[in-house]
Amino acid sequence: MKSNKIKALFEKFEQVSSEYEGVECWSARKLQNLLGYTQWRNFENIIEKPKDACKNAGESIPL
Repeated sequence: MKSNKIKALFEKFEQVSSEYEGVECWSARKLQNLLGYTQWRNFENIIEKPKDACKNAGESIPL
């Protein structure tokens, strides 16, 4: 990926970030749109895969 595209994508991620109790975070719903997923159910599948990997590695997944 070219550096100008990476910079533009980084800026978009920063624009949709928010702060919660002093921690920078992102809403999954905002990331869904940013990453081009038009339906939540498709994006939700992407979220579940790393959660399953963490569980399989013995890590807890906070809600």
